[in-house]
Amino acid sequence: MLIAGLTGGIASGKSTVSGMFREAGAELIDADEIAHEVVKKGKPAWRKILAHFGEEILLPGGEINRDLLGKIIFHDHSQKKELNRIVHPFVFQKMEKNIENAESGNPRAIVILDVPLLIETGIYQNLSEIILVYIPENLQLERLIARDHISEIDAKARIRSQMPIDEKKQFASILIDNSMSHEKTKEKVLDVFQILHEKERAEKKSGRFHPFIPHETLE
Repeated sequence: MLIAGLTGGIASGKSTVSGMFREAGAELIDADEIAHEVVKKGKPAWRKILAHFGEEILLPGGEINRDLLGKIIFHDHSQKKELNRIVHPFVFQKMEKNIENAESGNPRAIVILDVPLLIETGIYQNLSEIILVYIPENLQLERLIARDHISEIDAKARIRSQMPIDEKKQFASILIDNSMSHEKTKEKVLDVFQILHEKERAEKKSGRFHPFIPHETLE
């Protein structure tokens, strides 16, 4: 088994790329999907979020109003840090379980951890490859405004709440430029998937293995 990390900036097209990896045969573990799951009404993370942010962040049915919570944390770094401190341990625990399940199902699996804060949380340090979905920041801003129908001010606040995408490039071992056509991106993804298979075979032969080891939240 080989474990690689996939990250990018907001509106960079990371979800599109992760879907391409899944179609190619990779075992995808999506941190955002897990995060949505662990904060559902009544779960431990939900209770901790409610205790910190108050009942005003809830929808009428009791679920968390993600849009409202997003506005709070994207404009207040300390609140974002607190939310991550609450949620990340639950996410990491579920990710570890999913990795174990992937390995038991296929010891030769290519596992890709789709994690927006892959670098910020320090997870990248223990992975075989770090894949960054990259687009220039001006295009990132343009796509985010169009995608979420938000103002330029709000879009910039969301982008600024993350590590700059150009800064993330120094941590990446593989870069996927998603500023081109869908076809070009898919071609690159398939090339990368083949590279990962070749590395998995090399690591198995040498006996090396990079485990998934969660780190303390840095953001």
